[in-house]
Amino acid sequence: MRTVGVEEELLLVDPETGEPKALSGAVLARAEQSGTDEGVFEKELFGQMLEFATHPQADMKDLGDEIVRCRREAARHAGEIGCTVAALASSPLPVSPTVGRGSRYQWMAEQYGIAVQEQMVLGCHVHVAVESDEEGVAVLDRIRPWLSVLAALSANSPFWQGKDSCYDSYRSRVWSRWPSAGPTEVFGSAERYHRRVTDMVSSGVILDEGMVYFDARLSQRYPTVEIRVADVCLRAETALLIAMLARGLVETAARQWRAGHPPMDHSVSLLRLAAWRAARSGLGEELLHPSTMRRLPAETVVAALLQHVEEALGESGDLERARAACDTLLDGGTGARIQRELLERTGSLREVVTGCARLTQE
Repeated sequence: MRTVGVEEELLLVDPETGEPKALSGAVLARAEQSGTDEGVFEKELFGQMLEFATHPQADMKDLGDEIVRCRREAARHAGEIGCTVAALASSPLPVSPTVGRGSRYQWMAEQYGIAVQEQMVLGCHVHVAVESDEEGVAVLDRIRPWLSVLAALSANSPFWQGKDSCYDSYRSRVWSRWPSAGPTEVFGSAERYHRRVTDMVSSGVILDEGMVYFDARLSQRYPTVEIRVADVCLRAETALLIAMLARGLVETAARQWRAGHPPMDHSVSLLRLAAWRAARSGLGEELLHPSTMRRLPAETVVAALLQHVEEALGESGDLERARAACDTLLDGGTGARIQRELLERTGSLREVVTGCARLTQE
């Protein structure tokens, strides 16, 4: 059974006003003092953000429990210094991000200028174990068309600088401004993948391999494929769904590779259109079907994804839970829909943030 780990970025906010607070250093110090969360929490590009990483887990119940525990521990540490955490992929309220200290972050701020100030967005990254770089690149080549569906399921960033962006996942549109971000072509081999990464770093446009912001990539630190398209999800159960589907996609792709089935040859241009469609309306309207790249109702495309990974999810024991979680999202709405409903009910973006901070820990 392939192990799975999840990294989530959380927004630090004032529990009363909902305003983002640049207090990540203080929260990390509290976590270090506690002695119980060593290596779990990390700083991010901005002081208003806090990241945590789970341990690799083979059992999805264990992974779900750890996501909930990490969220609650993050809230506890934040509460000790007067703030809290919210699983929001963008701040609904206006914010002036504070770039973190360190030469790497300062280089990025100087190199990219105002584009960095616009990058305070928060994602969910899923690591799925692979046996080798060759298997990993074969997986990357075969999961490309399905990643936009994961993005739609996770959509949780409708507001930007105090206004409705008209997107369900505006985070993904902001993130795409990085020169190294987005979908990739078919690589064909690990040698070609590594050559492409080396060429990108050698160009001097990006600082290092860590700035290769592909939608999915080989991890630098772990023997995993790292899938990076998802917004941080409002509810922990949605984050777990993304992890289950990611493992299903990786396992299905690896089996296709071993069986000699070639990847679909969709162009990067079409994949960008699929990503835009997913970002625009999430599960609310239509998505591009990964096989045909033609518009179909979102529920039809989600059903196609579940069918595509059905065998892998069935063998891991995750199929019924994944189906139920997809039904919940299709019926009750993604994080983006919940945020808009909170605004409609309360008339206040402050109430959106504080309400989402409560939902983050459920």
